[in-house]
Amino acid sequence: IKNYRKKIEKELNVTSEAVLQILKAELIPKARDQEAKVFYLKMKGDYLRYLAEIASGENHNKFAQEAHDSYTSASQIAISDLPATRPIRLGLALNFSVFYYEVFSSPEKACLLAKSAFDDAMAVMDSLDEDAYKDSAAIMQLLRDNLTLWTSDMTNNQGGDMDGAVLEEF
Repeated sequence: IKNYRKKIEKELNVTSEAVLQILKAELIPKARDQEAKVFYLKMKGDYLRYLAEIASGENHNKFAQEAHDSYTSASQIAISDLPATRPIRLGLALNFSVFYYEVFSSPEKACLLAKSAFDDAMAVMDSLDEDAYKDSAAIMQLLRDNLTLWTSDMTNNQGGDMDGAVLEEF
């Protein structure tokens, strides 16, 4: 199992580095609009998070900080330029909150971020047409599921490790 894990981690590293190179060199700098830029920055954060999750020591810290920076940049644009109900903004909040929970081991920050995104979107859901409502509601349900899981976990374990439950991400 150890050798298989090393093989999978190596493949993940190679694939992630290739995707990150394309994102950094081509996609992010050439994004045509703010929504595309948010999407690519979120994607960059996601791949850096994957690398942080399998790395240790200084590499873990490096990837974690880079992921945080990418998610933060995406969040700044999303909050200022995208409606609270836009699926890419909600998906970013979902994945950034998972990052805080899993990589930074900060369940309080994860919950604050997820709840803020959920509440902001909920406040304007009535104005959406049926299709947009369904798209946003699906991601909001994932945010709510994670909030329920995390708050329950914090209550039961006083902020300790998860009990094996699976986090949902977009």
